[in-house]
Amino acid sequence: MIDGQPLACFQPFIDTATGRIAGVEALGRLRQADGQLTSVGPLFADSRIPAAALRRLDRQIRDHALSRLHQAPADWFLSLNMSPRWVNRLRPDQDLPSLKQMARHGVDPQRIVYEITELGGDIQRLADVVARYRRAGARIAIDDFGAGYSQLDRVLALQPDILKLDMRLFQAAALGGPSSDVVKALAQMAEKTGCWIIAEGVETDAQLNFALECGSRYVQGFLFARAQEDFFATDAFVERFAELRHRYVQQKLLERGRLMLMRQQLGELMGILQDWAQARAPLSALPRLDAFPWLLRFYQCDRHGTQLTPNLEWGPHGWKADNRYLGHNWSWRPYFYHLLAEGWEERRLTLSNTYRDATSNQYCLTAGQFFANGERLLLIDIDAAGL
Repeated sequence: MIDGQPLACFQPFIDTATGRIAGVEALGRLRQADGQLTSVGPLFADSRIPAAALRRLDRQIRDHALSRLHQAPADWFLSLNMSPRWVNRLRPDQDLPSLKQMARHGVDPQRIVYEITELGGDIQRLADVVARYRRAGARIAIDDFGAGYSQLDRVLALQPDILKLDMRLFQAAALGGPSSDVVKALAQMAEKTGCWIIAEGVETDAQLNFALECGSRYVQGFLFARAQEDFFATDAFVERFAELRHRYVQQKLLERGRLMLMRQQLGELMGILQDWAQARAPLSALPRLDAFPWLLRFYQCDRHGTQLTPNLEWGPHGWKADNRYLGHNWSWRPYFYHLLAEGWEERRLTLSNTYRDATSNQYCLTAGQFFANGERLLLIDIDAAGL
């Protein structure tokens, strides 16, 4: 059923702060008679292979990885996959095979990260084993984070040190769209719980950019290296990573420049619209605003957040009024209470974070500024797609 010699190959984790290799993940391979290496991954999904044979294969690969760790720089960590299905077979008082393997090879547990690779299993049994690994000094990672709803239960129960974003979800999110928002939210949650983020499956410049935008501490993928038998030099990718990081920063500076230009234009637009509003002029007196193609709509609220005017939008037949939101209160929205906190007498123009508008399904920003002695607030919704 299992043909070939089991061994571990090593794929590096790149530290985004330095570009240096910080550690490696041990990935199982089988050396065939002709010397070719094949992945063991498909074997673990093959229901025809007995569980005992798979457990034996898993331990052989882990043992080989631990036996070679002394060849790597002393500050590297080694990430080892751990399947909950094996955990379920352990007796409550049984010595943990992985800890015995570490002791046999003289490996400091602080250099080890146990990567929980699958859903399923008894969460309490898993939590007990994780606690024993942690007491020994090892760290815990959850792999494929975001792949299933039950992952959130695991984060709460296991309190991992590291979260590895699900590769398929991450790669889809790097293309933009709703999945991008989901992954950014997951990354923010990880940050708030004190976890480091690993982005795996980084294969393109765009995916690296998205990993950096998500605040990933480490990146892993074919953009830098495939898994191989020998260890790379610690600084093997420093120059390449520095070049890619520089491009990312330059791109962000350009985006920031466009945002600053928009802020200047918003100040001009605010002046035009406030003059029109102060004069209480009819809608027909409102000029065309072709110089501001990103303008979606504008409206006024009182100082308590209640909408006083219709939404005014430019359309094919000129300005039109949408009365559906008259009387709605928006004081709970972040951009509004930020304005209140700064004080209406300051007349400061504020700009919200990007969000998806529930009505139009567009990505938007909202700019706001008090006028009329702080009695009214002018709000402008902006199409953020260009940003």
